[in-house]
Amino acid sequence: MFKKIPCIRVEGETFTSGQHEVIEEVPLALFVNGRHAMTAMMSPVQLEEFVTGYLFTEQIIKGIDEIESIRIDKNRMSVITKNLFKVLGPKKTILSGCGGSTSYIDTEKLPKITSDYVISPREIWSSAKAVLNSEIHVTTGGIHIVALLDHEKILAVSEDIGRHNALDRVIGTALREGIDLSHTYVIVSGRISSEMVRKCLIANIPVIVSRGATTTLAVEIAEKTGLAVVGFARGGKLNLYSHPERITGSGPVSG
Repeated sequence: MFKKIPCIRVEGETFTSGQHEVIEEVPLALFVNGRHAMTAMMSPVQLEEFVTGYLFTEQIIKGIDEIESIRIDKNRMSVITKNLFKVLGPKKTILSGCGGSTSYIDTEKLPKITSDYVISPREIWSSAKAVLNSEIHVTTGGIHIVALLDHEKILAVSEDIGRHNALDRVIGTALREGIDLSHTYVIVSGRISSEMVRKCLIANIPVIVSRGATTTLAVEIAEKTGLAVVGFARGGKLNLYSHPERITGSGPVSG
């Protein structure tokens, strides 16, 4: 996921030639039934999991059983589905998750969460501490982490230059392993965006947690659709932005 490249290190007035580990970013084109669907800029790992999750959260497929085959060849990912005439959306270039073009959100057509799943603040703090530590991040300083969990264990972890890509990977892993996503939650290292909320709604994941911030649109959409958004989950503290009833021991949010 990273390579050593030359650099000049500066400490005070001292300049020293050396090398530093830098995260890989590569373009990967996705073709569905022979048609170009999108090009993603991403870390070149867990590609089948990414493709599965992406096709699902973009509603190109409704389940893993609709995929006939996935073929990976260098910078090309080719998928054949059972419905060869599936109509794709507009072509997209998906960047690493910060300001890039991703999905086009129609809030009127978003599904609502159907789950009675609840977790405790203590469980959130413990899980965040366990999963949001990465040797790759320490080495490179340039990676996002997304983890999928239930009450018992960590179900999947993904690291990528883009947190949206990483979220698709853990969702794809769950689909491939037959995991019931309505009784899981995700923890992310970066900001919760409206696009990440949309992906959770499609997957019916009832809680999304970040050790960082969220956006107003993410909270607005989550409030209307039953998703609990939790931010700044670190150091024994957290902020509940929507549906606090999913976090045990919390009351209603007041303005």
